[in-house]
Amino acid sequence: MNKAIIFNIQKFSIHDGPGIRTTVFFKGCPLKCKWCHNPESQNFKKEMLYDKEKCVLCGKCKEICPTQAIKIENDILTTVIEKCTFCNKCVIYCIPGAREIAGNEYTVQDVLKEVMKDKIFYEQSNGGVTLSGGEPLAQIDFTEELLKKLKNENIHTAVDTSGAVNFDVLERAAKYTDLFLYDIKLMNDEKHRKYIGISNKNIIDNLNKLSKIHNNINLRLPIIEGINADKEHIFKIIKLIKGLNIKKINLLPYHDIAKHKYQKLGIFYDEDKMSKPTNEIMNSYKEIFDKCGYEVKIGG
Repeated sequence: MNKAIIFNIQKFSIHDGPGIRTTVFFKGCPLKCKWCHNPESQNFKKEMLYDKEKCVLCGKCKEICPTQAIKIENDILTTVIEKCTFCNKCVIYCIPGAREIAGNEYTVQDVLKEVMKDKIFYEQSNGGVTLSGGEPLAQIDFTEELLKKLKNENIHTAVDTSGAVNFDVLERAAKYTDLFLYDIKLMNDEKHRKYIGISNKNIIDNLNKLSKIHNNINLRLPIIEGINADKEHIFKIIKLIKGLNIKKINLLPYHDIAKHKYQKLGIFYDEDKMSKPTNEIMNSYKEIFDKCGYEVKIGG
């Protein structure tokens, strides 16, 4: 039985494809984007988020933990993650709500049962189900089975992907995917390695190959001042997609609303190097794509 770690099933999504949708967020990603707005999606395993601002150091979590994974020393609470079984008791008994588990194990049938609750909204709005993450294609056996079952129910399917997988994985998903939301972060390979952790070669190659077998690909371009907010990047994107089967583009301005998640995970967030581009810059990029004949939207 196929199982996957899912960290959120978000109802009434309107930015992850057409109509009203349910977005299923898979845990685990081959990329490590410095600006990732879902840092809890990067690790393939369950994680414990701890909000020290909410914590009152009452010690209830330490007392209730069956594996003694929680310690309080010198007014500092720590969790020995190797001992944690993610039994959820500390979360349940934390009155201030300072603890949260990121990720739960689901079967395909579990997810299908949940997303089908809103089928009437998909039908009325021409919506459907979007698989996101993390990287949903990193768990392709589960994803393929789920996509197939959704198509059997006549549900519109979308896959939000980084493209950082073997192409045969994209081929398997393409058979049951109505829309690909394909992310391109950086065209400069050196910068891609620096800010994302891997080369962009496979991602770019896969976009070219996918365009030849699928006729509905939307490009999603995060724009981060200090990283890729320059016209050279935009013109390289245009050169890349010229002649490819891409008609719609989403320009996604950087935001830092997930900064608190990094704190809860104990991850350093280097915000000094990143900022939101101005509206003037975003509109100028939109105008460039408009003139090239693409349907462009700023935002999701």
